[in-house]
Amino acid sequence: MTWKTVGGTAPPRNFGPVTTATLVRYAGASGDFNPMHYDQDYAKAAGYPGVFAQGMYLAALLSTYVAELFAARSVRRFGVTFRSQVWVGAMLTCSCDVIEVRPCDDGVRVVVSLELRADTGSVAVAGEAELHVSDEMWAHEDPNDEPVNPRGVSQ
Repeated sequence: MTWKTVGGTAPPRNFGPVTTATLVRYAGASGDFNPMHYDQDYAKAAGYPGVFAQGMYLAALLSTYVAELFAARSVRRFGVTFRSQVWVGAMLTCSCDVIEVRPCDDGVRVVVSLELRADTGSVAVAGEAELHVSDEMWAHEDPNDEPVNPRGVSQ
């Protein structure tokens, strides 16, 4: 049975482990130089057990997952809510549940709920996306039933 039906769950996508080096690179790319994300001493002095991932970095991982599942050109709306911090060393898992499928001009309108969970089990980011997917792409089944990853990027 395909996951591309209302109530279906797409194959998950894993990222990680989160490293301080990755957070520093993201800070450089995004301009988010809050030391909580890369300076252990600073984060500990502020009462945290260590540095933690930028929320927008986590949202970027979730959007990468959606783009791999449906193709980036399909995304019409993407929104997230940040729920918990992610610490260095965490392994992350993205999941996607189909909550609405409706025919539309030259394709289908798909609404999905999204989660990014840390290996602690906590939901770090929850969200929703709306997509316009061509009939051809919606009907296509990957033989491995896994998200498409055209660049082979893992993190």
